Amino acid sequence: MIKLQAFQRSHMKKLIEWIETPEFLLQWGGPNFTFPLDENQIERYMQEPDRYIYSVVDQESERIIGHISLGRIDKENRSARVGKVLVGDPDARGKGIGQRMMRDILTIAFDDMKLHRVSLGVFSFNEPAIACYEKVGFKKDGLLRDLRKMGDDYWSLFEMSMLESEWEENRIHLERLG
Repeated sequence: MIKLQAFQRSHMKKLIEWIETPEFLLQWGGPNFTFPLDENQIERYMQEPDRYIYSVVDQESERIIGHISLGRIDKENRSARVGKVLVGDPDARGKGIGQRMMRDILTIAFDDMKLHRVSLGVFSFNEPAIACYEKVGFKKDGLLRDLRKMGDDYWSLFEMSMLESEWEENRIHLERLG
């Protein structure tokens, strides 16, 4: 079992430790961060308006094992965007933690905040993340081809979203995750 806990400055070092390469930083943080990630960049990220930032905590061990945020909150259109999704602890990967994180952030978005639409972006080569997002009910909206340049390569990004009606349809499945 996991819980989402408000991200604190004391969690910065763990987050920095997980971001080991420029490629991984771009995947996690987008173009607004430069490698190596440092506390000043995280501080700016924490100051962004309309963003809720969480550490993912293993309830048994009380260890921080991941990170997730909900930002670009638009109250008028009842929408937001999930971002910075990371199961950082290698021992926690492959155990369904990503699905639980998504379930918890979607509960905040749809049940607590009463949003209508939640979106996210994921690079097209990140098949495990795409599978996770589809398992919790996200649908692909489209592909932004060659959106980011990394070295000599271009990365394409899938835009995905979930509507409140789809959240309701998936609730029973997601509650089984525990």
